[in-house]
Amino acid sequence: MKYIVILGDGMADEPLEQLGGKTPLECANIPTMDMLAGMGELGLAKTVPDSMKPGSDVANLAVLGYDPTKNYSGRSPLEALSVGVKMEDDDVIFRANIVTLTEEEPYDEKTIIDHSSGEISTEDADTLMNVIREAMNSANYQFYTGTSYRHIMVWKEGQVQELAQPHDHLGEKIGAYLPADPALRKMMEDSYRLLNDHPVNQKRAAEGKNKANSLWFWGAGTKPSVSNFMEKTGKKGAMISAVDLLKGIAVGAGMQVIEVPGANGSLHTNYEGKAAAAVKAVLEDGCDFAYIHVEAPDEMGHQGSIENKIKAIEFLDSKVVAPVKQALDASGEDYRLLILPDHPTPIRCRTHTGDPVPYILYDSTMQRKAVAQYCEKEAKNTGVYEPEGYKLIDKLFR
Repeated sequence: MKYIVILGDGMADEPLEQLGGKTPLECANIPTMDMLAGMGELGLAKTVPDSMKPGSDVANLAVLGYDPTKNYSGRSPLEALSVGVKMEDDDVIFRANIVTLTEEEPYDEKTIIDHSSGEISTEDADTLMNVIREAMNSANYQFYTGTSYRHIMVWKEGQVQELAQPHDHLGEKIGAYLPADPALRKMMEDSYRLLNDHPVNQKRAAEGKNKANSLWFWGAGTKPSVSNFMEKTGKKGAMISAVDLLKGIAVGAGMQVIEVPGANGSLHTNYEGKAAAAVKAVLEDGCDFAYIHVEAPDEMGHQGSIENKIKAIEFLDSKVVAPVKQALDASGEDYRLLILPDHPTPIRCRTHTGDPVPYILYDSTMQRKAVAQYCEKEAKNTGVYEPEGYKLIDKLFR
């Protein structure tokens, strides 16, 4: 038996007036997921405990079978594992986004326009992070390039800080959300002076793109401790994702991380390459389990784009779910699929919520022939509910 999780980050949503009271999932043309919902188990799962902030870190840990209340030590340390940062027990690790701020006002009166700087390329971001490193690296603070707008800062012998997530405050003035710690705040202010007029940003502005003109610190945490996935489950696993967070969880869990060319976490990521990599991992490379993470629905939710969120969900169905199922069917191998979001990212609020998410659990050896639609409403109507989302993986592997 082979096992694959296909995770559409943030694809769950709420009914929208613009869609006639339907959600993006209800409106998307997703024939393969609809078929699997009718042939397998459709239900809801609570992936984010009520006591924790809703985020991809907490929720993906749960989907991988780790109880977040026992295994979570912060988002940024998991991402740091992905980029090879060596951490000491007393280090504090921060996410250092490069964001887009307005330009005319004093720093604390600026408005945050874009948490992703127009999904800046990693190449351009690294050029800007080199400027940051030259100016700010010290015995106490070190900066590391991640992927796209997502980067890492390590504060040696630092202190965990409560910091605002930038995607929660789009369109708002930043003064109320700046760090209380004077050193962190000064580095953010200095980063604007270093980056705003950099040639990379002059070029971006000339092309009509958002400037990547300020650091934003958040997601502080300490060195993670995630048990080995193989030892925990007896399954050899592989992670396919463009996002450092997911790669970091995989590194911490001792899973294989598979890099897919052109996989960048955007709407136009290499969906087909991710599907092919997962199939190869389980059918040719000796893995029992593959985890395909697709970031695009979440990014479109943060951007507030209904049209593109629907498009991202449709791409997931046609370019990932369908080819994975076709390849596994053709192989003759028995398999199970778990398809779900990690959390909702509603268009209404453009950030994460902790509401339960709809899941499909499909077993190629136990097919039903019911007609169903994969969406939040139909999943709720089944009455199937898993209140502890980290136990879903036990259903997958049973």
